[in-house]
Amino acid sequence: MNHDEALKRIQTAGSISISPELFEKIYLSPQNQVKGELRKTFANPTPIAMLGFLLSLTPLSMELMNWRGTGGAGVGSAGIGNYYFFGGMLMIFGSIGEWIVGNTFPFVVFGSFGAFWLGFAATLQPFYSAYGNYAPSGQPAAAGLATSEFLNSFAFFQIAMAMLDLIYMILALRTNVVFVGIFATLTAAFSCLAASYMYAAKGNTGAAYNCQIAGGALTFTTTMLGWYLFFVIMLAALDFPFQLPVGDLSRMIKGASERNKEKEHEV
Repeated sequence: MNHDEALKRIQTAGSISISPELFEKIYLSPQNQVKGELRKTFANPTPIAMLGFLLSLTPLSMELMNWRGTGGAGVGSAGIGNYYFFGGMLMIFGSIGEWIVGNTFPFVVFGSFGAFWLGFAATLQPFYSAYGNYAPSGQPAAAGLATSEFLNSFAFFQIAMAMLDLIYMILALRTNVVFVGIFATLTAAFSCLAASYMYAAKGNTGAAYNCQIAGGALTFTTTMLGWYLFFVIMLAALDFPFQLPVGDLSRMIKGASERNKEKEHEV
């Protein structure tokens, strides 16, 4: 194996040789060169971050679809603990791990969603008075949840998350089809949830309900893609004798550095 071929293979856990395609499958990021051997020293942080995301969003998506009579004005409140300790804590830990091993894209994605779950949990906590400040004078804090001011304000947060996921979806075109699908469904889901809050603010409960159900269905689709990707990553991490496809896109959109190398060879 010559020097160029050697650079195209890395070592995981000090024993398993993997290709760039498998690297992108495991780390959800195109292979990059970093100093040192941190990826041999530390475990792959990607699965733990994904687990935190999935164990928070899966039950929430079911609540958004009103399965078994769940939902209502306090939709998501039953999962506050999950959002703090699975969605928030595990995703932040995973983000820090990605930062340590030099994977910028997963570091940013996991960090932003970890903060999202922490912010969402804090909004649902009466202690922070996120909705209590909107409650009419003399009424309980929970009354603020139904005010147009709170609903419209919270809708703007959903819009911002939809914009962020749209950017992530475009960037994920350098990784794989499953990752792109996750961000595509999240973009649509946050858009539906924003519309739901805005319809509720106008008193159009029928349209608000329909948009909430649509948002729940989209996030449920997100979680199914996420569980599949989590399974794929764990199979690869444990060197199973079979692997599942994720729709590798890394060869369809070549990186700038790779194109520059090709131009240099042509010269």
